[in-house]
Amino acid sequence: MTIDQQRLRQDLAKESFEAPKLSFAFYGRVSTEDNQDPESSRHWQLCLAQTLITPRGGMIVEEFFDVGHSRALPWQRRPDASRLLAALRNPRRGFTAVVIGEPHRAFYGNQFGLTLPLFTHYGVQLWVPEVGGPIDPDNEAHDLVMSVFGGMSKGERNRVKVRVRTAMASQTQLEGRYLGGRPPYGYMLKDLGPHPNPAKAADGKRLRGLTPDPQTAPVVQRIFAMYLAGYGMFAIAEALTRDDILCPSAYDRARNPHRDGLAWSKTAVRTILINPRYTGRQVWNKQRTDEVLLDVDDVALGHTPVMRWNQRDRWVTSNDIVHEPLIEQADFDRVQEMLGVRARTATAPKRAHRSRHPYIFKSLVHCGICGRKMQAQHSHGVAYYRCRFPQEYALTNKVDHPRNVIMREDVLIRPLDTWLVQGFGPLQRRHTIAGLLEQANVDTPTVTPVAPQGPTIAECDAKLARYRAALDAGADPAVVAGWIAETQAERQRAEQHQHTPAEDRPGNIPPRLNEEQIIAIVEQLGDLVNALRDAEPEHKVEVYRSLGLHLSYDPKTQTVRASVDLAAHRWDSVRVRGGT
Repeated sequence: MTIDQQRLRQDLAKESFEAPKLSFAFYGRVSTEDNQDPESSRHWQLCLAQTLITPRGGMIVEEFFDVGHSRALPWQRRPDASRLLAALRNPRRGFTAVVIGEPHRAFYGNQFGLTLPLFTHYGVQLWVPEVGGPIDPDNEAHDLVMSVFGGMSKGERNRVKVRVRTAMASQTQLEGRYLGGRPPYGYMLKDLGPHPNPAKAADGKRLRGLTPDPQTAPVVQRIFAMYLAGYGMFAIAEALTRDDILCPSAYDRARNPHRDGLAWSKTAVRTILINPRYTGRQVWNKQRTDEVLLDVDDVALGHTPVMRWNQRDRWVTSNDIVHEPLIEQADFDRVQEMLGVRARTATAPKRAHRSRHPYIFKSLVHCGICGRKMQAQHSHGVAYYRCRFPQEYALTNKVDHPRNVIMREDVLIRPLDTWLVQGFGPLQRRHTIAGLLEQANVDTPTVTPVAPQGPTIAECDAKLARYRAALDAGADPAVVAGWIAETQAERQRAEQHQHTPAEDRPGNIPPRLNEEQIIAIVEQLGDLVNALRDAEPEHKVEVYRSLGLHLSYDPKTQTVRASVDLAAHRWDSVRVRGGT
């Protein structure tokens, strides 16, 4: 035997007695709430994991590390953690165990109890440095230790939140520091020098504050002056739009790409009037972030943040004036008092109001341009109907609408009554019946039972159960969330279909009317129209509504289009569709 053959035999014998190396996947997590550099935290957690597995012949072959995602998110909603759960389902995943860097960063609350069964199901060990090796699913001590880490993680996150909020409240109240966010309309940001925190200053961060914007600060002062002079928010918005002054969303398009910015609105004016920052004081905590359940039927999906407004007594205001004020404190207080008086007046209980003037076409006249109902009013003893369309809304909706569209009531009464009496009178009833019969035969299709479209409630519930099981198995949360939303919408439609009477369901067309039925309807309407001759004005409106009367006034041609909808009035013996 040669020397080379001896070496080859020795190498083969050596390899046959070496234990096979364990292949590991590493998982770690870090976010801003941990107050650590992501790369340093990743390196530290990776070193802890290698210290545990290297002496036992372990080797990390794949890494999963979530950056910037809160520990409160369940694993299914973290990008890399969800990829790891999806890899568990793959028989060719390339690793036989998973090692955790720091359990109190990986698991939060009861997440360990919801995640370990997946590892056990797919036969993948979970190694934790604090346990000294793999987790034993049947070991109560291991469960207790991991539950403690979950509780520690939750407590640490709550302590961080309390410390941060307390520090921000103190910085606002005592120092008047600008804590970020977009500057209010009328102000712009200015540089105040290096950040007072040495670590942040070393990173190049600067301290910023508010200073008046030379273009928009006079607009804010004009808004307060006009309101104190007695102008309402609506009049102020119209005046600013008329003077071609850019509204806040148009002035700062970079921060408002989702708004059209065409004109000033009452909401923008009110937001400026109630902002105490214009008095030179800093304000914080106007909004808060609440965590609400993502799915009340599946608590394991965790929570989602929702921004909500705080009451004024929870706002934090600086003790001193920290930037140049645009409004005096006394004027601001007067504006708040005026707003409070109007708010109390608007919400006070009111008695039922009866108009001194009976309007015959009340709620029946519509503007032919915008389609809105025209408002009834009296002027010098004459009844009018007016459509007041503000210029700012006309610009926003791109509608060429006059400021006021006015129609007199008395010029319409006689022509309308004449048209109705002629159409349903004894001499014209035969022609009306023939026209309605022809329309019913042409427009009304053959009746066929309409089957419910889409899945049933039971099918939707089965789908939702499968989707939640898919989430537990590690499916992509974003994709499954879309499926759940779509299925919940289908379930709601199925419930509406189930509780809607058959004759009122969409697609269920009433049966075609025969000649006898149409004659009976016209006879009844004829008797109703005859009552118009001797009816009092306050009674005429009830007759018009019973006829389903609809009036559309065109100011350009000064004409009114009148129509009677037979379906608007329902008789006990027959159900009518169409007919105008």
